[in-house]
Amino acid sequence: MYDIEKIRSEFPILAREVNGKPLTYLDNGASAQKPQVVIDAITRGYAEEYSNVHRGLHYLSNLSTERYEAVRGIVARFLNAGSEDEIIFNSGTTEGINLVSYAWAAPQMQAGDEIILSTMEHHANIVPWHFLRERQGVVLKWIDPELDGSLDPQKVLDAITDRTKLIAITQCSNVLGTVVDVKTICTGARAKGVPVLVDGSQGAVHMPVDVQDIGCDFYAITGHKLYGPSGSGAIYIRADRQAEMQPFMGGGDMINEVSKEAVTYAKPPLKFEAGTPGIVQTIGMGAALEYLMDLGMENVAAHEAALAAYATERLSGLNWVNVQGHATGKAAIFSLTMDGAAHAHDISTILDKKGIAVRAGHHCAKPLMEHLGVAATARASFGLYNTTEEVDRLVEGLELCHKLLA
Repeated sequence: MYDIEKIRSEFPILAREVNGKPLTYLDNGASAQKPQVVIDAITRGYAEEYSNVHRGLHYLSNLSTERYEAVRGIVARFLNAGSEDEIIFNSGTTEGINLVSYAWAAPQMQAGDEIILSTMEHHANIVPWHFLRERQGVVLKWIDPELDGSLDPQKVLDAITDRTKLIAITQCSNVLGTVVDVKTICTGARAKGVPVLVDGSQGAVHMPVDVQDIGCDFYAITGHKLYGPSGSGAIYIRADRQAEMQPFMGGGDMINEVSKEAVTYAKPPLKFEAGTPGIVQTIGMGAALEYLMDLGMENVAAHEAALAAYATERLSGLNWVNVQGHATGKAAIFSLTMDGAAHAHDISTILDKKGIAVRAGHHCAKPLMEHLGVAATARASFGLYNTTEEVDRLVEGLELCHKLLA
């Protein structure tokens, strides 16, 4: 059984009030709250077990290294990677995508080579490719979503030419909630010899992920959206793609030998993990992923699908609310505008007075905002601990917004 009350009790912050009202936290798309097991892992990591990893021979260093490296296997299981050596730790999806941009794409690409993106991408999966456009003359090709917010995988594949060197695509839009058929894209792209990077920042939160089944070359996740600490993350990079990469950053831990004349590098994944890492953050991420696997991502997905269906029904009764994106099977992410002069920031401020936390703005997706013809939206993004009662509170809050702002 999916015991929502038990689950909620495992997240201490959900018991607090904001502005004298029970906290209704609907900003999970930006960052999720943390269960007690993650908080305990972080506290223990600093209070009882902290030391630097890999380099020491003393007890605490060995213990920290053991805890830290164990997370590589946890991430590999969470994503069903072929080997834990295909998991590279970082501070989150942004760093993971930049790693691919600098260490794999930049050496592979020349002026006129192409990268295919969707208009739904988060800036983290746009800006690193603009670096290549600015510095190397790489061409960015954009695929727009359909009117309902869905993305046609065939349009992505039809955009491939003999100059296409990469497809970089989200698995789930952080604005529309659209779930992209990345498996079909990866299968078609591989047949044409084109690698695919999948931004799993939202996808891995809402559904089970099997990178071997998807067939992607790169898959990035970020810990703080997965109920883990900020400053934690990982990227799956298939072993054959790792062999094509040069280090992005140099420093300690990523070397084999260093002399005045030369340097040789450690084998992956350490080759791509320079310097002292986010040790405790990574350990906390491991605790979060184990928590999710214990719950069962299939169960999380089913709970959130039921929430999405209920929220869709309730919001459809507000004929002055416009929900951006209606793709079939969308995640429980609802970006809203309101008829009249109501600004997303005003909506968010009023909801906050009722203890309801939503995000307002462009959500680091300005090309999509331009495509939709809106400057900003108020986004309610649901997570594994949210309830239908919280959907009702959101609707009541929106009715108050309409009363005050219409």
